[in-house]
Amino acid sequence: MFSKACQYGIKSVIYIWKQSQIGLKVGAKETAAYVDAPEPFTAKILQELVRKKIIGSQKGPTGGFYVGKEHEAFSLKDLVVAIDGDGIFSGCGLGLKACSELNPCPLHHEIKKIRSEMVEMLTKKSLKQLAEEVESGETVLRRLV
Repeated sequence: MFSKACQYGIKSVIYIWKQSQIGLKVGAKETAAYVDAPEPFTAKILQELVRKKIIGSQKGPTGGFYVGKEHEAFSLKDLVVAIDGDGIFSGCGLGLKACSELNPCPLHHEIKKIRSEMVEMLTKKSLKQLAEEVESGETVLRRLV
């Protein structure tokens, strides 16, 4: 459903959030290793999230990526839009250029319902909530094998 970049971004932010809760800042290398992603790709994603102010970064020997109070209001939708743009919420599910309410493709009405539910879920779920669910064991971030 989400691009690889978005998947890595979501997992990275959850990891950074968990580390920030115990007072740590983390580097791209550590984050990439934890989420099993290529380091250069992860670094690029994290820098984009810093530019969009979804996470913070600090340079220097005690620096790294972090989240704080100023990041608590960001939703999962904010992160998805920051990385993938808002195309997932619009456009034709079949890639037709002329698809619309007046000229619907065969999947238009079904996809419209699904998108509406997805937007609602992504908007309601904060990045903080995702991290808290992983921290509590309610959900998992890594494969349990």
